[in-house]
Formats: sequence, structure tokens, C-alpha cells
Amino acid sequence: MAKYAIISDIHANYDALKVVLEKCKELEIDHYVSLGDIVGYNADPQLCVRAIYALNCVARVRGNHDEYIANGDIEVSGFNPHAKKAVTWTRERLDDSERAWIGSAPFRATMQQCNATLVHATLDSPENWGYIFDAHHAADNFHYQFTSLCFCGHSHVPVAFCKKPIASNLEEIQEWNYNPELEEENFNFASADELPVEVKVGYKYLFNIGSIGQPRNRDPRASFAVLDTITRYVTRYRIPYDIASQQQKIMDAGLPERLATRLAMGS
Repeated sequence: MAKYAIISDIHANYDALKVVLEKCKELEIDHYVSLGDIVGYNADPQLCVRAIYALNCVARVRGNHDEYIANGDIEVSGFNPHAKKAVTWTRERLDDSERAWIGSAPFRATMQQCNATLVHATLDSPENWGYIFDAHHAADNFHYQFTSLCFCGHSHVPVAFCKKPIASNLEEIQEWNYNPELEEENFNFASADELPVEVKVGYKYLFNIGSIGQPRNRDPRASFAVLDTITRYVTRYRIPYDIASQQQKIMDAGLPERLATRLAMGS
């Protein structure tokens, strides 16, 4: 029985990753799990790759940015010009062994010790990089989920669903998500908080844990999750970090300005 930190979509943002790892030490995390996209978009690819490698993750899967950056002969498809530029820039800043390591993770993995499945995108066709935004997409994923838990990322928008025993319909877990209409007006993004969800016996759960390095849910804080197999809770943590520092690194690197400005907006 242990605590597992589930991290995803770091996207070369070491300023965000650093505070997440500091929080993990405070929480006395036993094991680390990576859902992919360690690199892409931001300006610290080598620092992030080396940091995740040093964690000796008990399980990890490959993200689409990892895939395209690791394999220089693969045509980058479905990316906007800013993302494509970041891919080219990142390839030149990782050595062969680093690119090989991020590209060696499987598309999906199973953690038998905690009855969980891991995927960056979707379980039905993980290599096609589909997204899970709503109950419709989640329903497709549940057809391929044979474990109690599934953790994914890719969309950078945290969302969670549960399926009761025997029931055919899904329920969205509202407390997992940020909703500006439900939370306090002028919410303070400078503070950290946590959103716990109890894992009930016999239920199935799908957790999209959001992004550490480039959130897109209008909440600019780094997002990650912790699975505690003793208390049977999955908790999402939202942690503020030095956004201005990463923005300056992006600009100094000559990467597109949009990649810097979006960090402050969480979009």
C-alpha cells in the first residue's frame, strides 16, 4: 500500500515541475507515474527529462509530443505552427539517449498493484491521440477499461467520471474540475489547494489529471494527482508556480510569444 504521484503534460516547464516535486516530498510520495508529454512547448526540456528519469517511475506512457520529438523522421501532424516550432527546437536540445528514453515508453500500461490503467490519450486507440473532454468521449474509454481506475492526460483539461456497478450511465465528478461559475468570485490562483475523491469499491473511475506545464482550463496552476491506496482517495492538487520565470525563458529561447502568454491565462 502506497502513495503514487500521477504527473502529466509537463511540457518542458521546469518551474512548474519543481514546485510539484517539492509538494510530493511534503506528501511523502512513495512512487511516481508519468502519463507522458514531458517535453514540448516550453523552454526546459532537458531539465524536465532528467528530473523525470531520476524519479525512476514505476510506470510511464508516451505522449504525442514525446513521440514526435523522439522520432525525428515522423511527420508532425495535427500541430499548430507554434507547437511544430517547439518540436523542432526541442529535438535540437536533447541528446540521442534522452530522445530514445522518452520515446521508449509504451502507449498504455497497467499497474496491477493498484488496479489502474495508464494512457496519455484514450484507451481505444492511444496512438491516434484522441481527447477525453466529456461523458461521450469517456464512455468510449470505459469500454476498454478493465481496471478500477484509469488515468489520462493530453487535453490539459482535468475532468473525471465514475461508473457505478452494473449501471450503464456515467456520472461526472464535479468536485474534480475547476468551474469559475461554481467557485468563489475572484478566486485566488496564488494559493494551493486539493480536490479529493473517494474511490468506492466496485466503481470504475476515469481521471484526466490536467497538466503541470500548460493548463488549458483557465486555471494557470500546475495540476497533478495522488493515488493513496491506503485511504482509497485520488486527490488532485493545484499548485501555483513562478509563471513569469518560465515565460522569460520561452522568450529568451526565441520560442513563439503565444507559448509564454498562454501560461498566465491557463488557456
